[in-house]
Amino acid sequence: MLADQDRIFTNIYGFKDKSLKGAMSRGHWDGTKQILEKGRDWIINEMKASGLRGRGGAGFPTGLKWSFMPKESDGRPHYLVVNADESEPGTCKDRDIMRHDPHTLIEGCLIASFAMGAHTAYIYIRGEYMREREALQAAIDECYDAGLLGKNNKHGWDMDIFLHHGAGAYICGEETALLESLEGKKGQPRLKPPFPANMGLYGCPTTVNNVESIAVAPTILRRGAAWFSAIGRPNNVGTKLFMVSGHVNKPCTVEEAMGIPFRELIERHCGGIRGGWDNLLGVIPGGSSCPVVKGEDILDAPMDFDGMRDVKSSFGTAAVIVMDKSTDIVKAIWRLAAFYKHESCGQCTPCREGTGWMMRVMERMVKGNAQKREIDMLFQVSKQVEGHTICALGDAAAWPIQGLIRNFRPEMEKRIDEFTRNATAHGAVLEAAE
Repeated sequence: MLADQDRIFTNIYGFKDKSLKGAMSRGHWDGTKQILEKGRDWIINEMKASGLRGRGGAGFPTGLKWSFMPKESDGRPHYLVVNADESEPGTCKDRDIMRHDPHTLIEGCLIASFAMGAHTAYIYIRGEYMREREALQAAIDECYDAGLLGKNNKHGWDMDIFLHHGAGAYICGEETALLESLEGKKGQPRLKPPFPANMGLYGCPTTVNNVESIAVAPTILRRGAAWFSAIGRPNNVGTKLFMVSGHVNKPCTVEEAMGIPFRELIERHCGGIRGGWDNLLGVIPGGSSCPVVKGEDILDAPMDFDGMRDVKSSFGTAAVIVMDKSTDIVKAIWRLAAFYKHESCGQCTPCREGTGWMMRVMERMVKGNAQKREIDMLFQVSKQVEGHTICALGDAAAWPIQGLIRNFRPEMEKRIDEFTRNATAHGAVLEAAE
């Protein structure tokens, strides 16, 4: 259980004053200049020591990512790009940060930019987030007015932050597609290498980080890496925003310690499962691209990267989607297949063709209008899509289907049996009528 004094986001529910004055009264922007005075190497080493892993889903060590930026400038400007294109179904933590606690992100941008030698940061915000953009822009304006940003600011590091509004495409959440979109091109992923730290935005060294990864940095540096790394378990440390939606009594976004058992997370913050624990069917633990897990398998699992890997899923962004026994699980996964088919950018053949193919087969599986051998064929095709595309959208489309087949195959077979039975009976009735 996370103690209140260990929470990084002090206004995630918007109950307190979100202005610069309010943020400062809660300890933000406190001693930022002193942090910068300790130098780039100290900041990067402290971020490495903290054990913070990227909060956007992939879980790559944040300090290590910052250290990839060239130490010396070769004449090209360096850029920090913040990925606020929160388009993964089930995920809604970044919007609360931008809406209610925006100064955590802005201060994080300043510190991260300094650490990687960047004078400019771009925040790429999702097209549907209108109010969040307004709140964030108002907070940025306040910082300019107070001399915390801009040329010759109080921190001694010239720094500009620009907010860029996307058009609502899921694919622009992928870091290289985001850079393409930011440059005014079609949002399609780039081949890597070259990696963004070498050739990113406008061909310059760039780091792309998730909102939460950047927003927690100032507090980690203020309170020390040892404090942050003492929360959670090795390789899965720190605090994390969990978003629980679906069939719980009180859906919520809550900051908790990494590794909190699933049962405790739901009991303590969400008032339990709708209809009691016996009514739990399955859980998608980290946003819609993570494989669904059976209810009984996840009950006591620690909610972190390793804990979710052990139950053959992934931790993702900690967007926990809870499904009770009223859920048509096959139809739910078909709906995700339809989403990924719609959002595929069409650049890679396995994803462009495979997502549509998987969706159409899933559509028949919902009714049971299929043969049992097609279940194995569907699994096989998902394996041909997974890992064979430039970005991870192919994997994101394949994993929910693989999780369904792994955990709920009897349900799929039952439907096929029922459909066959009904079709046979219907045929017999027609024959008798003739």
